[in-house]
Amino acid sequence: MTDLEVGAVLFERTYAVDRGRLVRYAGASGDFNPIHYNDRFAKEVGLPGVIAHGMATMGLAGSAVVDWAGDPGVVTEYGVRFTRPVEVPDPGHAEVAVVGKVGEVDLAAGSVRVDLTVTSGGVTVLAKAQATVRLA
Repeated sequence: MTDLEVGAVLFERTYAVDRGRLVRYAGASGDFNPIHYNDRFAKEVGLPGVIAHGMATMGLAGSAVVDWAGDPGVVTEYGVRFTRPVEVPDPGHAEVAVVGKVGEVDLAAGSVRVDLTVTSGGVTVLAKAQATVRLA
């Protein structure tokens, strides 16, 4: 743990988000809001088109932390602010990029705060994205 330096990059992940992923997430979550599958409806309510579920985007970023940590049980805190939607084209996919950096090391608690930068199309989609991970 003493090897971790604030600002050091811990991991970088990129996820493809297509309409199929949105359908699977809707089924798992029960969120069948038409903004996540119907372009016409999404545009009628002022969106540029179909957007990904915010919680799905949050889940992708969280899974990047868990992959790095190796155990979901060591992630003791996780939070984000939703800033911009992830637009999902048809055909094709949007890419969600997640970069995790050391934000703070707490030697007394045996934990590290991981600060996440989460973007799609070069735009930040989650802000104040942070996870606390308990390290052995």
